[in-house]
Amino acid sequence: MASVCRVGSTVGRSLAKHRSPVLLSLRRGQRSVSYAQSLAGAPETRLTALDNGLRVASEETGHATCTVGLWIGAGSRYESEKNNGAGFFLEHMAFKGTKKHSQTALEQQVESMGAHLSAYTSREHTAYYMKTLAQDLPKAVELLSEVVQSSSLSEAEVEQQRAVVLRELDEEEGNLQEVCMDLLHATAFQGTPLSHSVLGPSANARTLTRQDLVEYLSSHYKAPRMVLSAAGGVNHEELVGLAKAHFSGLSFEYEGDAVPVLSPCRFTGSEIRMRDDAMPLAHVAIAVEGASVTSPDVVPLMVANAIIGSYHISNGGGKNQSSRLAAMAAEENFCQSFQAFHSSYSDTGLMGIYFVTDKHHIEDMMHWSQNAWMNMCTTVTESDVARGKKALKATLVGQLNGTTPICDDIGRHVLNYGSRVSLAEWDARINAVTPKVVRDICSKYIYDKCPAVAAIGPVEQLPDYNRTRSSMYWLRVVTMCSVPVWLSLVLLLPWCAQGQRGGPDQDQDRDRDRDRSGLLSAWFPPEVRPLLRQGRAPSRLPKRGQQGSRFALSLDVPTSILSVLIDLAKNQDLRTKAAANAELMARIG
Repeated sequence: MASVCRVGSTVGRSLAKHRSPVLLSLRRGQRSVSYAQSLAGAPETRLTALDNGLRVASEETGHATCTVGLWIGAGSRYESEKNNGAGFFLEHMAFKGTKKHSQTALEQQVESMGAHLSAYTSREHTAYYMKTLAQDLPKAVELLSEVVQSSSLSEAEVEQQRAVVLRELDEEEGNLQEVCMDLLHATAFQGTPLSHSVLGPSANARTLTRQDLVEYLSSHYKAPRMVLSAAGGVNHEELVGLAKAHFSGLSFEYEGDAVPVLSPCRFTGSEIRMRDDAMPLAHVAIAVEGASVTSPDVVPLMVANAIIGSYHISNGGGKNQSSRLAAMAAEENFCQSFQAFHSSYSDTGLMGIYFVTDKHHIEDMMHWSQNAWMNMCTTVTESDVARGKKALKATLVGQLNGTTPICDDIGRHVLNYGSRVSLAEWDARINAVTPKVVRDICSKYIYDKCPAVAAIGPVEQLPDYNRTRSSMYWLRVVTMCSVPVWLSLVLLLPWCAQGQRGGPDQDQDRDRDRDRSGLLSAWFPPEVRPLLRQGRAPSRLPKRGQQGSRFALSLDVPTSILSVLIDLAKNQDLRTKAAANAELMARIG
C-alpha cells in the first residue's frame, strides 16, 4: 500500500512539474473553482472558412486526446417519401470500405490508433467523428475524408447492409420511446418532411438501390453544408492545414444550380393512438409547436421544461422532489417515468411531455401534465424560475463533459447559428429569464393551442382529443372589482343561493344579511356595496336600462380550484340552513 502511495505521489509531482493537461483538468474540476470562474476560463472556439465554403472550428483544451469529425446539414428532413432512410443507410455503409482501403484495412487502421470511429443521423444533421490520441489527429482527418468522400458503395456491400438495416429496424420497434416520438412527429408534422423517421420505413430499406445512395450523396454532401469540428488537444492552424489538404476538392456546386431548399413544416394539432391491451404499460407523448433553434424564445421554454423536470420510479426523493409534477407522480404512483422535452429544428420545434404509466393512470397523468403547462402560463413563481434556471445551467455544463460532446456541440452550433454559442452567453440568456417572461412565452406557445398526441399500448383510458384540447386553457370567472376570486366566490355564492330562496325563512335571511353588512363594509368599496346588495335580491334589481356601470375583472382559475370553492360555498350554505332550522326547532319546542 505504501509503495502505491509513493508511486502516486511521484506521478503527481511529475505532472505538476511539467504542467500536464491532465493535472490542469483535475484542477478545473475541483470544488474550489466557482461556476463563474469555470465560465470565464472556458477555452475559445476558433472558426475558419475555406474557399469552397467548408468551415473549420476547434476548441483547444490541452488534453492528450481529441475528437474530430464532420458535421453535415443533412438528415431525414431532406429526404422524400421515396428515399426516406437513405441517410441512415449511408451511415451503415460509411465504414464498409473506401476506394483506398477495404473494410478490413480501414478497421485495422482505426484499431492500430486505439481510436473509436462512429456516426449518427438525425432529422437535420449527420455526423461522422473519431475519438483518438491528439498525436494521431492527422491520420484521423485523413480517414474521415476517405469515409465521406470515397466510400466504395459496392453492390455487394449494399445488399449485405440491407439485411443489417432491416434487422436494426426490427430491434428499434422494441424501443417504445423512440417509436412514440416518431409517431408524435408523424402526426404533428403530417404531410411535411419532418414527419419522416430517421430510419425510414422497412419498405424503403428493401427497395433503396446504390443509385439512390449516390444521388443522395451528390445532392447533400457539399462543402458549404459541412463543418470540420475538433475539441481536445488540437491546434487550430494544424487543423485548418489538414482540412485544406483533404477537403479542398470537396464540391460546392449543385447540378443545374438546383440548391435544395427546405420546405416549411406545418404543425397540425392531432392525435395518433396504437392500442395494444397486451402491453403492460402505456407510452404517451403530448406536445405543442415549439420554438425554432434560432428563436430567442428557446431559452424561456428550456427554463419552463426544467421547472417541470423529469421523474423515474427508480430515482430517490419521492414526494420531496422539487418538481411538483415529479413529487405528485411519486406520491400517488401516477407513472413509471416522465420527462419534459423540447426538440428544436431550423424553423420550428416540438415542446412536450412524454410519460410511461399503467392503463389505470393515463387520465391522471394527462390531466396533471396539462395542469403543469397551465401553471407555467399563469402562476409560475420566482422560486420556480430560480430553481429551473439552476437546473438548466447544471444540465448545459454537465452535457459538455469530455471532448466528444464538446466537438458535437461545436459542430451543431456552427451549422445552426454560424458560430458557437459560448457557455457564458447561454448563462447570460438564462439569467435574463424572469417569471413574467416564462408566463408570456409559455402562453404564446402553449395556452389555448391545439396539441399533438401519440400513444402506444393499453390506451383505452386516454381522453378523447376534444377533451384534451379543452384542457389547454383554464375556465374564466368574473368577479367584482379587484377582489380575490376565492374570496368573491366564498362570499357571494351563499348570498346568491339565499337570494333565490322564498318561504318563511326570508325574515331570518334578512337578519343574517344585516349581520353580514359589516363584511360588505370591510371587504368592498362603497361604490360596489349597492351592486352586491342588488345582486342578492333579484326582485329589487333595477331594469336593464337603469343599471349603472359595473366593475368586472376576468381571472384564470383552475377548474379543480373552482369546484373546491363552489363546494365550500355550498357547505357554508348548508351550515347556515342547519343553524336556522335548529333555532326554529328550539323556538317551537
